[in-house]
Amino acid sequence: MKFHKRLLPVILLTILSASLYKPATAQQLIKDLYVDKEWSKDYQPFRIAGNLYYIGTYDLGIFLITTPAGHILINTGAADSEALIKAHMKALGFKFKDIRILLTTHAHYDHVGAMAAIKKQTHARMMVNEKDAALLADGGNSDYVMGGKGMMFLPVKADRILHDKDTISLGGMNIVVLHHPGHTPGANSFLFNVQDTAHTYRVLIANIPSILDDTQLAGMPLYPEVGKDYAHTLKVMKEVQFDLWLAAHASQYDLHKKHQPGDPYHPAAFSDRAGYDEVLDYWQKTYDKRLNK
Repeated sequence: MKFHKRLLPVILLTILSASLYKPATAQQLIKDLYVDKEWSKDYQPFRIAGNLYYIGTYDLGIFLITTPAGHILINTGAADSEALIKAHMKALGFKFKDIRILLTTHAHYDHVGAMAAIKKQTHARMMVNEKDAALLADGGNSDYVMGGKGMMFLPVKADRILHDKDTISLGGMNIVVLHHPGHTPGANSFLFNVQDTAHTYRVLIANIPSILDDTQLAGMPLYPEVGKDYAHTLKVMKEVQFDLWLAAHASQYDLHKKHQPGDPYHPAAFSDRAGYDEVLDYWQKTYDKRLNK
């Protein structure tokens, strides 16, 4: 089991000059952001369970939930993922324009990089936790670890503010929001049921509480309660009950050991409770060591 988050290092970054009165464009974004090659590497889309599909890259988890009333997209990957998402949806037989709701596990540029472009094209409703709404709206500039140097992604204004235990409903789907702060103040996991002809599965898309190298658990200027929030999240995540689980990074739940391109439909491959507990145990130990230091 791999435990790394593809941690985002704090890099000295350069901002292109731009007029304060012009709308945000890609040319105004911070240059030279850290990018892992596996974030953009293609990966064959597949059906996970019922009406839940993986349409992400080799490492970035992008999830599609289909319904008769339109579709729900969870995460978009990095800024260059838009074309890949379109291609993957087409390959699976779904229309990009039918996306109705946009969600994210947390507002970091490797998970919301293409969100603004997709929202503009589909007119889908963007929903985000109240404590990540400002971060999403300023393009990541207010991030408590990496922020203060400019926009890391194109800003997106939320259409609905989410809170812990809220329910998102569309076309018979009911998705419960689980607020799991720490990695960002508004980090979320999502819990919902999907079904096929044989079974109903309780699915958790988990926001694993990985801790960035520069996070000071005693408190950060923009996030004084970060250590307390991590402690809360590590506790409550251990109590979540589910049948199948996935996460924002494929490496966090060993996707490539559980599924290879061309494998047949096999939801049970993702019923790895022991792996989930092992990942949380790793981050609990990391938290304890960092806090003691």
